[in-house]
Amino acid sequence: MRYLKNGLLISAALWLQGATGYKVVARYPVAGDGGFDYVAIDSAARRVYLSHGTQVDVVDADSGKAVGTIPDTPGVHGAAIAAEFKHGFTSNGREDKVTMFDPATFALIRKIDVGKGPDGIYYDPATKRVFTNNHGSHDITAIDAKTGEVAGTVKAEGDGEEAVIGADGLIYVNSENTNEVVVFDPKSLEVKKRFPIGVAKTPTGLAYDAKTNRLFIGCRNEPKMVVMDAATGKVIGSFPIGAGVDYAAFDPDARLAFFSCGDGTLSIYHEKSADEYEDAGAVKTQPSAKTMAFDPKTKKIFLSAAEFVETPAADPSKRPRRAVKPGSFVLLVVGK
Repeated sequence: MRYLKNGLLISAALWLQGATGYKVVARYPVAGDGGFDYVAIDSAARRVYLSHGTQVDVVDADSGKAVGTIPDTPGVHGAAIAAEFKHGFTSNGREDKVTMFDPATFALIRKIDVGKGPDGIYYDPATKRVFTNNHGSHDITAIDAKTGEVAGTVKAEGDGEEAVIGADGLIYVNSENTNEVVVFDPKSLEVKKRFPIGVAKTPTGLAYDAKTNRLFIGCRNEPKMVVMDAATGKVIGSFPIGAGVDYAAFDPDARLAFFSCGDGTLSIYHEKSADEYEDAGAVKTQPSAKTMAFDPKTKKIFLSAAEFVETPAADPSKRPRRAVKPGSFVLLVVGK
């Protein structure tokens, strides 16, 4: 076990390894050979949204069966659902637009111009706004979820990755290139705080415990989970995770923090208290399974993955080209 108490990292036997009971319980093949990024779940509607090349594939969360497709989403990164307005949104990175669609029929409602290179996308129920983290323009676009109109821009001055909504109503977002957590007001769109991470770089995955007011930050550079006090930005401690992390989630009932890593591991830590953490054992998933969605209803975790083939470049000094192996794209389900 590794755990942190009173700011000190203590090592002991990893007797807790695998104690969560989590394992891969299903693998659902998904047609198509394009690249992929974020996974999103509409837990109430039992649908999983998979970014996949120039479209979003939608599958049934319980059976894995295909239920629809949202086409014409060039370079799509993620999806967000505003169920109260019966609207869905995708971040189309290659065209600097967001697709607004009907989640019942997947029909296009409109396309919305946002900042350059929209990546992460998420919905804030309190302000009724959808936000896109724009890597090309280093800002965040706010969209009215009811009308689809742009409400304004957050001057993040960084490339936002995953975001969480704090108990204070503020939004916390990892800034991948500036190695900090940017905190902004989703109503006024003002940046309120900037918390440097310090002990690790390239933050991507971000999860949050409202009870202890702790942020769990997944960093790629020297792979770590960094625990931070959301009120002050104080780093409580850091712990090793798998390589290539891209997403994080937290189960408040079991008090488990999950990190999906591209090396084929799902790292899991147990929060014993606000300042005490233990390694709950990693789950072997599949190389490339770097993003995920946590289902609060079933406690299952959904991850997209694929196999890759490399083609040597004509110029030996250049890196080989990597492409998804045809027919290898899958949705993994991790559960008990």
